Amino acid sequence: MTMPPRKPSQPLLGDADAPLRSRPRKKRDPAQHQLTLDPMPARIDPCLALLKPRPPKGRQWAFEVKWDGYRLAVHIEPKGVRILTRGGHDWTARFPAILAAAKRLSVSTAILDGEAVVFDELGRSDFGRLQQSLGGKGGKRTSWESVCMVFDVLYLDGHDLTGTELTARRHLLEGVVPPGGEEAIRLSEEIEADGETLLRIACEHGLEGIIAKDRNSTYRSGKNGDWLKIKCIQSDGFAIVGYQRSSAAFGNIGALLLAARKGDDLIYVGHVGTGFKADEAMRLRATMDRIKATKPAVKYSGGRKNLVWIKPKLVAEIEYRGWTHDGKLRHPSYKGLREVQDNAAVYQLE
Repeated sequence: MTMPPRKPSQPLLGDADAPLRSRPRKKRDPAQHQLTLDPMPARIDPCLALLKPRPPKGRQWAFEVKWDGYRLAVHIEPKGVRILTRGGHDWTARFPAILAAAKRLSVSTAILDGEAVVFDELGRSDFGRLQQSLGGKGGKRTSWESVCMVFDVLYLDGHDLTGTELTARRHLLEGVVPPGGEEAIRLSEEIEADGETLLRIACEHGLEGIIAKDRNSTYRSGKNGDWLKIKCIQSDGFAIVGYQRSSAAFGNIGALLLAARKGDDLIYVGHVGTGFKADEAMRLRATMDRIKATKPAVKYSGGRKNLVWIKPKLVAEIEYRGWTHDGKLRHPSYKGLREVQDNAAVYQLE
């Protein structure tokens, strides 16, 4: 039996020139689960290292060199790069080499946590050189010599990593900043060593100390014990409350009078008369003379003459070897002024 010919099927398009359109979709149910990217935070308060006298023991601790510089957060976004200080101030323009290196990284979005440093001839971070490269306290120079030693990644390609453990963050960071690089952004590498051994080697090489980090910790702002710092030489911030005039010293500064905090009060903790360079001392003297005070901010009974009191607005970074029995700094040496933008903190007495 012969079958009749089939009726031609409906063509895909009634009109070959008509636009191709999909069927209208129903509106999305707001209760339906959806995958989203984490918004990039404008700023993350940094995780701070808690000072300890000895390195911790245990396999949970990872160790790095302690860098002596300014804490930075490098924000990389499609619209550009921002470099923020620990206090949240925008210093992008002051670190052009770091800015250029950040733009070359193969990421779309990221927040890198690190420290801006300037190295000496032996490859050690030198806080004084960093300050000089920026023009000193209140200076406005750009620092082409600065390198950002990066030790953490807090946000990467649309994902907030602060709730991720350190081991995973380090793995991701090494994909962004490879080990052994010589750019202005470099990886602060973990060192496979016992903490006591590493501290001894760091001190023998004239480094400031080491950092210990709990491998299982998430990223939490503030001092919470997840990160620890162990120093070869003590170095902290102290308020300058005055100076002793001397015609024989750089900038006519015979010594700076220093104070620490105890509760809401300032307590005199001694003086420092070494560590000054001629040009730096002149700038420091000019700065102090603009904030002279009619009376001291501390109780003073040291017996020194030719004293000039100032308002306690400047914070000096001081190296020292410990404390005397009467609560004064032992063998202090001046390193430079801490910037307000770097959350210049005055040492707190127990």
